[in-house]
Amino acid sequence: MATDTHLSASGAGGASAVRRLLLDNGALTALIALVIAMSALSGDFLTTDNLLNIGVQAAVTAILAFGVTFVIVSAGIDLSVGSVAALSATVLAWMATSEGVPVWIAVILAVATGIACGLVNGVLIAYGKLPPFIATLAMLSVGRGLSLVISQGSPIAFPDSVSHLGDTLGGWLPVPVLVMVVMGLITAVILGRTYIGRSMYAIGGNEEAARLSGLRVKKQKLAIYALSGLFAAAAGIVLASRLSSAQPQAAQGYELDAIAAVVIGGASLAGGTGKASGTLIGALILAVLRNGLNLLSVSAFWQQVVIGVVIALAVLLDTVRRKAGATPAAAGAGTPGGKGKQAATYIVAAVVAAAVVGAMSFLHTGSSSTTQKVGLSLSTLNNPFFVQIKAGAQQEAKKLGVDLTVTDAQNDASQQANQLQNFTSSSLGSIIVNPVDSDAAGPAVRAANKADIPVVGVDRGVNKANTAALVASDNIAGGKLGAKALAEKLGGKGKIVILQGLAGTSASRERGAGFAEGLKAYPGIQVVAQQPADFDRTKGLDVMTNLLQAHPDIQGVFAENDEMALGAIKALGSKAGKSVSVIGFDGTPDGLKAVQAGTLYASVAQQPKELGRIAVDNALKAAEGKKVQETVKVPVKVVTKENVAGFGG
Repeated sequence: MATDTHLSASGAGGASAVRRLLLDNGALTALIALVIAMSALSGDFLTTDNLLNIGVQAAVTAILAFGVTFVIVSAGIDLSVGSVAALSATVLAWMATSEGVPVWIAVILAVATGIACGLVNGVLIAYGKLPPFIATLAMLSVGRGLSLVISQGSPIAFPDSVSHLGDTLGGWLPVPVLVMVVMGLITAVILGRTYIGRSMYAIGGNEEAARLSGLRVKKQKLAIYALSGLFAAAAGIVLASRLSSAQPQAAQGYELDAIAAVVIGGASLAGGTGKASGTLIGALILAVLRNGLNLLSVSAFWQQVVIGVVIALAVLLDTVRRKAGATPAAAGAGTPGGKGKQAATYIVAAVVAAAVVGAMSFLHTGSSSTTQKVGLSLSTLNNPFFVQIKAGAQQEAKKLGVDLTVTDAQNDASQQANQLQNFTSSSLGSIIVNPVDSDAAGPAVRAANKADIPVVGVDRGVNKANTAALVASDNIAGGKLGAKALAEKLGGKGKIVILQGLAGTSASRERGAGFAEGLKAYPGIQVVAQQPADFDRTKGLDVMTNLLQAHPDIQGVFAENDEMALGAIKALGSKAGKSVSVIGFDGTPDGLKAVQAGTLYASVAQQPKELGRIAVDNALKAAEGKKVQETVKVPVKVVTKENVAGFGG
């Protein structure tokens, strides 16, 4: 009986120990489970190239998240890191190119910009008594605005000497991964070995108690937010190096990924807990998720749902862990030998993961498929034009028996670079890319070139890289046609406004440039205002409503896409199609309906379904080694009420 009791107690104790181990290392457990699952589901996941891709894709988020860790540990929040990253990179590129400043000085100025933004946040929070959410939200807007002002909305080429940060060492080890590791070690040292690190935990645990114990809380907060700005600047430089250009719209939404990585890694938004290793694991979880879902051809829309669910589960796990009395994830805290136990846990976890993943790899040995696989990376699926490209591509893929994977870059050049890297490591037959930005897509397409994977551009070309074919209509020519149609409708004279697309995108630049060029033939046409509405219908409505307050006597509107044109029509009300002529761009189904109804005078139609169909056809030919035309032009035409019935879209 004594023996039975002992065994039972031992078994119960063992189960309790395992349960406690899992709770104390929930993020690590989740990462191991995720790696095992992806290895089992995709034969392309467990390759050296793909694992390095995951490291590169996690780097920028991880570096941002390390800086945010300092803030969250001290019970703060920083929503500005994405904008500060973009601003710092823009300052570096602008100083080194337009202003001719030596590169090393430009780098110092970029880092100083990040620190300055952090200090402003710290002053507003510590001395201005603003809530961290409000102060950093304001800096988010200011930083993004300054980035656009400095760059004039266009990407700026990055200095070659700094762009090497996006390269590899020895032809295989990515520099961004090394930078991520170094920044992680610095974070760990600051949190666990320095006075300011201990102050962060004290302030996050109980700010009033920290103040009464002699800590200069206000000065510590200045340093904490300055560190966050410093890490954001480093992340911005690494990101721009990967894209070979500073993008004024880069890193949008990255602040949310950074916060998610910190929380998934075990930190609490209430403050007082958090560590560098947990943040790194959180960033890797997000990168593995996105990479694996790409490889598994999961819908771009469902990917956002899955990532949101994972973040929610991470917070729930944190709640369960606290209720169960799990060890707080505070650096430097714990019993003697705790760090040794933690290191042993990581080693055991790595061994277990390697063993299970190695076993899983046999599931894919010898597996092959005769179906040709093609990847399609679209700049966005939040626009009917690109949804039509997707529809045309999917119809042609189904007809030809092609396995087509579609991804949504959400107008983020960095995210698109990640998707193209995933396609390359998956050894697809060919890749189709609709670039967010023609310059930024170059490095990722060059990597596909090295892997001998043919790339087809659709709607927009790729600069400084080889593409087997470009299937596109001419945005500049379309802009000129739009100018001619509007000017002739107005009899060669009148006041007009222009609704611009998303600042920094090639489509907006080219359409705007074409329209401006076309207007030169009509000196009687006066452009009284031009404002960005981000290719969005709601913003088109709001911007047009505002412009009408200052310019109620306009006779024409040129919108760089149909969505903004439809928003403008709503703002114009009964004036649309009568006293004010509106021209859109793209020839989307809703746009053509408005043309037929007479509220939209015309749309410069690009036949997006045809673009998608021809792109897939050329991608398949290129994958099979057949000759394809270098440039395939899909005709652009101005569709008005007179010819809309015969236009198929």
